[in-house]
Amino acid sequence: MQKVFWDDPYQHILCTRVTAVANNRILLEETIAFSFSGGQESDKATLNGKAILDSEIEGNLIYYILEEGHNFSPGDAIIMEIDWPRRYRLMRLHFAAELILEIVTRKFGLEKMGAHIAETKARIDFVSATNISDLFDDILKEYNQIIQRDEVIQTGFSEVETQRRFWKIEGFAEVPCGGTHVKSTAEVGFVALKRKNLGNSKERIEISLVDDA
Repeated sequence: MQKVFWDDPYQHILCTRVTAVANNRILLEETIAFSFSGGQESDKATLNGKAILDSEIEGNLIYYILEEGHNFSPGDAIIMEIDWPRRYRLMRLHFAAELILEIVTRKFGLEKMGAHIAETKARIDFVSATNISDLFDDILKEYNQIIQRDEVIQTGFSEVETQRRFWKIEGFAEVPCGGTHVKSTAEVGFVALKRKNLGNSKERIEISLVDDA
């Protein structure tokens, strides 16, 4: 299966073919619809106008779940379309979270506990016994500098066979990541940070795009 969302994350309509059908599980030759991984939510998408309800990753394949009675058969030509405005917001928030995470772990040595990237907000949870909002000014200072420099975001395979991916900014970091990314840091844009205390030495940073305010 060719994952076009890596080759061209901006493509939002795809003509492809069904390769296998098992009840309501559909396998395609190619796909532009990202499936939940690494904290990034799945794309919302349709196949010939029929809504994809869910997706399942098995090895290097993605199976899409439709309602029963979809009538697709192997060999059928189909049109896949994703909710592009949603995807674009996910890409921007995803990389904003990647930058915040890299700055916090490098600069302050905090341990990440988990992360989630949704359409309207991203969050990262850290192990911290102190109020993480005390770091926000320093975090945003470095973050904003990276955004203003309009750095190129490089992506590719670190291991083709296992489909391990990375993103890279020259002179800043190279990080394992299989998500979808915009082309440059200026495209990510500025963010606002909010602190949430989870108790038991757990702190959360919530990230939102400033142009959504």
